[in-house]
Amino acid sequence: MKTYNEGDIILCEVKDVVKTTVFVETLDGIKGSIVFSEVAPGRIRNIRDYVVPKKIIVCKILYIASDHLFLSLRRVKDKEKKEALEIYKKEKSLESFIKKLLGNKSGEIINKIRSENSLSLVEFFESAKQNPKLSEKYFSKDEIEKLTSILVEKKEKEKEIKKEFSLSCNQADGIIRIKKLLAPYENIAYLGSSKFMIKTKSRDLKQADSKLNKILEEVERNSKKEKCEFAVRK
Repeated sequence: MKTYNEGDIILCEVKDVVKTTVFVETLDGIKGSIVFSEVAPGRIRNIRDYVVPKKIIVCKILYIASDHLFLSLRRVKDKEKKEALEIYKKEKSLESFIKKLLGNKSGEIINKIRSENSLSLVEFFESAKQNPKLSEKYFSKDEIEKLTSILVEKKEKEKEIKKEFSLSCNQADGIIRIKKLLAPYENIAYLGSSKFMIKTKSRDLKQADSKLNKILEEVERNSKKEKCEFAVRK
């Protein structure tokens, strides 16, 4: 069984809503709860706008007591939520591949992989890339070849990530300075009213986000040198 720690971002399934508490379970069966004040900031008029039974939600662990998780929904950042749901999508996709490959015995194999390794399927197959012998414990050579073939065939497509920023300059040669600031970078589009968009594509969202942040930090530093006003739009 997976070990959880305070501050972890995890996926849960909503089980029930009783008075002012939402009861949930992690995907490996650990029980938890969310008080309404941790669902969303401010007054909640209709809890079903946020949670309903059987819905998969992304939570942050506030603290753990007697094997019960006390969680928050509102403290999860949009970026964290997006990444967790991407991983969940991959996990369900891997489940589907294994069921297609193994048929009736797939459930037993999936449970063994998760319980014996304390890993999700995504984590297990990432580890198996480095240590192929891990897969041999659960799959025959023929099954490994077929599974590898399916995974390559269904390889995740590149995703696009975008960020907006504003850049203006009140100097007499302001337009020239702005062009000079942005010239080293590709995929920047002018949106009008001193607003710009930069975008990139990658299979790794975290890596792409980090790449854009570094570029924006460089632009911000250089903007100060050129006496221009820069701000990232939230």
